[in-house]
Amino acid sequence: MPVNDSFHIYDTTLRDGAQQEGLNLSVHDKLTIARHLDDLGVGFIEGGWPGANPKDTEFFKLAQTELKLKNATFVAFGATRRPGVKAADDVLLRALQDSRAAAVTLVAKSHDRHVDLALKTHLDENLAMIKDSIEFLKAGGQRVFLDAEHFFDGYISNKAYALEVVRTAVEAGADVVALCDTNGGMLPDELSNIVHEVLTASKARLGIHCHNDTGCAVANSLAAVAAGVTHVQGTLNGYGERTGNADLVNIIANLELKKEKLVLPTGKLQEAFRISHAVAEITNVAPSARQPYVGVSAFAHKAGLHASAIKVDPMMYQHESPEAVGNDMRMLVSEMAGRASIELKSQELGIDLGGNKELISRVVDKVKELEGKGFTFEAADASFDLLLRT
Repeated sequence: MPVNDSFHIYDTTLRDGAQQEGLNLSVHDKLTIARHLDDLGVGFIEGGWPGANPKDTEFFKLAQTELKLKNATFVAFGATRRPGVKAADDVLLRALQDSRAAAVTLVAKSHDRHVDLALKTHLDENLAMIKDSIEFLKAGGQRVFLDAEHFFDGYISNKAYALEVVRTAVEAGADVVALCDTNGGMLPDELSNIVHEVLTASKARLGIHCHNDTGCAVANSLAAVAAGVTHVQGTLNGYGERTGNADLVNIIANLELKKEKLVLPTGKLQEAFRISHAVAEITNVAPSARQPYVGVSAFAHKAGLHASAIKVDPMMYQHESPEAVGNDMRMLVSEMAGRASIELKSQELGIDLGGNKELISRVVDKVKELEGKGFTFEAADASFDLLLRT
């Protein structure tokens, strides 16, 4: 069970994140990433869709013997039963039951237009599919979460039907109903208002699942939490289809550091930088240097004015301590550097200039001279080290 069942951090890197263009994971990759996620301390790890493809089927089979989780609950993903088919006779529902995962997340249509055009069935049949599928899996002893796909668009289109999907899921025994901004088109104020309305209209425990098509996936997730959601889904480093999913590292850091909400086991947030980059290496997707909190540039300083202030107090130009997420502060040397930049960078490289203002000024002048000739020191620590020693 997760360390804190009152608030869920739910990772879907291995399923939704793997849908990113250019990201391809082997079964071994998925096992390794799952272990990293468990080390980070997330509450739930969604492994994929057993029965839907050979790779996920093999992964779930191996996970039964090779994946020993310390913090997380392992989750299988799938869909509600097909129209006109009994839950007990649905092959993919059976595969979810046979996966031996402690929890299952079912995706269901909550937008009336999608029920009509994608499922090609009636609205009442979709509700029956949700009810039957949840009851079938709950009867087998599995915890069940429902991903209400396209919920926000569906709510705007047909509020009554979207709410009926939530009520049906709750009455059937769903532990959480995750409201999905599947197309990623919502903005925080709009999303927050809808979450408030759904909580007022139902007794559901709500979750949130956001995509980043407007660049608001993290902001939308945080707005949902502020509105009362207690289950947050996302992917490590924001991997995902199109423009990606909500970056779970960013969400976790904001909740713990800004909202003082403990959502990971104590001390685990300091593993964020290491795990973010370890997973990036496995996915073979270059991490963004400017990724909040864990990017290598997140606490890097180039301007001389900034360096002067940082020399007095690093928090004058940093919103948090980089050590909180396992990152480091770095000084960058360039033609913008002043004396403070040179002194701090020298200390970073283990060279003490002893506060010698004349020496430091000469180094500043030399850096500016060389940069003016086309040399670059910003990403060349060894060259700057050599300059200091000559």
